[in-house]
Amino acid sequence: MTEFFNALQVDLVDSKATATVEKLTFADLPEGDILIEVHYSSVNYKDALAFQTGGVVRTYPMVPGIDLSGIVKESTNPKFKAGDPVLVTGYKLGIQHFGGYSQFARVPSEWVVPLPAGLSLREAMIIGTAGFTAALSIHQLELNGLTPSGGDILVVGATGGVGSMAIAQLKALGYSSITAGTRKQTESDFLFSIGASQVSPLSEIQLDPKKPLAKQRWQGVVDPVGGDLLPDLFAQINYNGALALSGNAGGINFSASVFPFILRGVKLLGIDSVDCPLQLRQELWSKLATTMKPANLEGMLDNEISLTELPLALEKILAGKMRGRTLVKLN
Repeated sequence: MTEFFNALQVDLVDSKATATVEKLTFADLPEGDILIEVHYSSVNYKDALAFQTGGVVRTYPMVPGIDLSGIVKESTNPKFKAGDPVLVTGYKLGIQHFGGYSQFARVPSEWVVPLPAGLSLREAMIIGTAGFTAALSIHQLELNGLTPSGGDILVVGATGGVGSMAIAQLKALGYSSITAGTRKQTESDFLFSIGASQVSPLSEIQLDPKKPLAKQRWQGVVDPVGGDLLPDLFAQINYNGALALSGNAGGINFSASVFPFILRGVKLLGIDSVDCPLQLRQELWSKLATTMKPANLEGMLDNEISLTELPLALEKILAGKMRGRTLVKLN
């Protein structure tokens, strides 16, 4: 008997990307040695781009969803067995390979992370790709010398998934001087509740007039936005400090002076959570289940939705109106 299941599929209709909930079978899934019954996925900025014509998807039809958590249903890899709880983020998931917006997914075992003790399947996707990207940003900043006693840290895009997760993770790690940079002053209560010690409008962070070097304010910056604000951030980072950049919602170009880099030793750390090596990926997920786990994950949820509600959630994140995380429940 053929087993049907639901998936949100994007296809080109009259040269326009169109999303519909479809009935698929296991035969429709791409190759892989692990079949997963998906319980949860989440909403990320990159997911929204997957639904746009000319976005990040090049091959259609495609099931988006760049992360998932669930239970192994079938495995031909002896490292995994039916019943194992697992999670998958990054790689080609949801972009070139059917992703998490489906009740079942088949993936290569090289992408699969065993669910670490201390996390439920639900909690893993409240964290999701956004939280993993935040963790990788903090990890790289700490390798550069970031410490709880080293001074203030700035997190821009603070109400978004990566930004809010970074604040909550820093708080869990014992950092107490965390500035949340945001355009949304109405969300100050939320930002304080997850660990921010100060909330600053971007107008207080931008330099007027522009200067290649300004007063040193932050030992490190977590930036999932990018764009024109970057030069102002570089100019205000402490000597030997660093900025961890993981996104480009603010634009793909910027023009900055070399002075912060050659006179203050400032570092620009590129954060790539897509192809992060599996060993480091597993290490960070273990920390996200323990020392980096936010104190109130449920309080960071903006919404919990179904497949049919996804298109509206994706419009919301593109418009910059989402706060925290949105969870997608599949099974």
